[in-house]
Amino acid sequence: MLGTDPGDSSVHPTIFAEFDRICRTRGAGGDVLEIGSTPSDDTLLCLPALRHAHSRIGVNLEGPFTHAGFEVLRADANEMACFPDGSFDTVLCNSVLEHDRRFWLTLAEIRRVARPGALVVIGVPGFASGTLDRGLARALRVPGLRAALRRSLPSLLASTPTLQVHEFPADYYRFSPQAARDVFLEGLAEPEVYTVLATPRVLAVGVKPIG
Repeated sequence: MLGTDPGDSSVHPTIFAEFDRICRTRGAGGDVLEIGSTPSDDTLLCLPALRHAHSRIGVNLEGPFTHAGFEVLRADANEMACFPDGSFDTVLCNSVLEHDRRFWLTLAEIRRVARPGALVVIGVPGFASGTLDRGLARALRVPGLRAALRRSLPSLLASTPTLQVHEFPADYYRFSPQAARDVFLEGLAEPEVYTVLATPRVLAVGVKPIG
């Protein structure tokens, strides 16, 4: 699996803004790779923070494309033989790993093509506790809903909100913040993991160690 289908090209404005903020504050630039890049103005290679990058290139199973001054190659992110080791200073990946049957191979390739000191930023749909609990607490204060909700309360409290299935062409996974920290960022320095939006998107940020 390489990335998203071009039909799944829309990036939520909040996610786009968060990637831009991360790239700006972490000093992203140099040679930039986006996994799952699409020929659209909201693909991550169009981030304002990357305007002065030395080079920008994307990969996608549905390539090749050309858009806004960069190329998107047809390639499989599980095995990016088109790039030698240590090719990029910044590697971005958003809404891709949930569609990737063997996402761990893509993670290994991200580490391989990243140079020492490279910034790695990954975004995925996630799940998180707390949001549903607060919503249920408010609903239980409504008399007409209280009895009905109490019958299903145990199963509801065991659930967490998540993004709906979006098959492009398949949708396999949702990830916890712990998975992002312990799996996505394993071996990377300066880790940062957090969630945004009500149906959580997990953002994982790290730097490939030098030496």
